[in-house]
Amino acid sequence: MEDITIRRSTDTDIEALTQLYEDVDVYGQTLQLPFPSLAAWKKRLSEAPPSVYHLVAEIDGEVVGSVVVEPSANVRRRHVGTIAIAVKGGRQGQGIGNRLLGSVINLADNWMNLLRLELTVFVDNEAAIALYKKHGFLFEGELVNYAYRNGRYVNAFQMGRIKPEAKNV
Repeated sequence: MEDITIRRSTDTDIEALTQLYEDVDVYGQTLQLPFPSLAAWKKRLSEAPPSVYHLVAEIDGEVVGSVVVEPSANVRRRHVGTIAIAVKGGRQGQGIGNRLLGSVINLADNWMNLLRLELTVFVDNEAAIALYKKHGFLFEGELVNYAYRNGRYVNAFQMGRIKPEAKNV
């Protein structure tokens, strides 16, 4: 197995992240559109609030995945973070998503004081659903006709994870 490095993204990753989201296996499972703009990714990364953590997975200097956790700005939901994750199509199934998700959960649980993590996943993304369940995410609902993808409407699951020691708070 190749050595996977997880680190915070930097400005030097903008082109690699744009390429990551050019991959149909990636944008097809997100709300991104094909043909991402380098300028849009530069703006997204440079204008992110300091509370948003964007991590990348790197193998031999190549960015092969990313994960972001964004704490809620709403004062009554400051204990909640939203997660989005992507792994390069040719690299899926190699443990990269597991490492990214584990890293962001550790960050959320132990450093950001987040009690609840939320995410949305398309109902046909079985590998991602299995990964999320492995890390303690539970189904909270199905969103019907959630998004338009490849010429048709698709459903998504809303999933959530409560920090284990905080479940009875």
